[in-house]
Amino acid sequence: MKVAYILFDGITLLDFIGIYDPLCRLRAQHHLPDFSWDLCAMMPSIQDSFGLEITVDLVAPDLSAYDMIIVPGGFGTRSLQTDSAFLQWLATAEEVPKKASICSGALLLGAAGFLKGHRATTHFNEYETLAPFCREVVRERIVDDGAVITAGAVASSLDLGLYLCQQLAGVQAAEAIRKSMNYLGR
Repeated sequence: MKVAYILFDGITLLDFIGIYDPLCRLRAQHHLPDFSWDLCAMMPSIQDSFGLEITVDLVAPDLSAYDMIIVPGGFGTRSLQTDSAFLQWLATAEEVPKKASICSGALLLGAAGFLKGHRATTHFNEYETLAPFCREVVRERIVDDGAVITAGAVASSLDLGLYLCQQLAGVQAAEAIRKSMNYLGR
């Protein structure tokens, strides 16, 4: 399984790190030894809303070769919803079997057309913004609608990470990862 994390300027790092940490443990703890990932962006490095810089692995790769894309949120999503170059790049994930988002990352999945006909959630302040992009806005922490899985506000990132661990490697693996993180849940 190969994952592309979609990063951008103005990202909320907890949206990214909260899901990244439990998923990385799939490989580190030998639950899914072939689990791999790339940090992908439109530029060689990105900065979060506070100026912390992250160097990415790949600049604007074709996303079609991945098994899953994960799109975090943050204030950067506001301008990217109408950024044609970014949306064209994100659209290369059309055939990717699983698409996940955290917080306002759902707005980017929506702007790319991936939420048409799907139920989805996002940050509670963005429910109205999300509505035109999807079939139904659901006010829940995690919404699994088959090919698209969305999570609410920033703290739901860790929950989505553990949820995906369970989906990918089973209940026992997810529980072992949760315990290794000493995470009590919500």
